[in-house]
Amino acid sequence: MRRKPYASDISREKFAEIEPLLRSVRRCTKPTTVDLYEVFCAVLYVLRTGCQWRFLPSDWPKWQTVYAYFAKWSEPDQHGVSVLEQALKKSGWRGPRETGAQALQRVLDHRRAEREEHRHGSVQGL
Repeated sequence: MRRKPYASDISREKFAEIEPLLRSVRRCTKPTTVDLYEVFCAVLYVLRTGCQWRFLPSDWPKWQTVYAYFAKWSEPDQHGVSVLEQALKKSGWRGPRETGAQALQRVLDHRRAEREEHRHGSVQGL
C-alpha cells in the first residue's frame, strides 16, 4: 500500500545517502521487515509536527516500531552525537522553527502571563 506524501518526507535519493548510517545501528540478527525509508520519514513527521507517537497517521509503520528505531537512532555515541543527528545533518533536513505543540504552548504561556499581569495590575490600582 502506497501512502500519501507528507511535507516532512525526504526523497528516496536523499535517503539512500543516509541509509547505511541508519542501518549501522541495527543488530543483524534477523532481516528487516519494515521499509527504513518509511520509518525515517515517520520520525521526520513526528519531529516536524510534534505529534505524539501514538497519533502517527495509520499509513506509517506501527508507532511502536517507529519509536523503537527513533530510540535506537537517538542514542549518543562516545562523542555525544546520535546517528539520528548525523543523518538529519547529512540529509540537509531542517526541522520546523516551531512545532504545533510548541506554538500552542507559547500562546498558552502568553495568555497566562497576561492574566497574571492583569491580576497584579488590578490589585496595585486599589
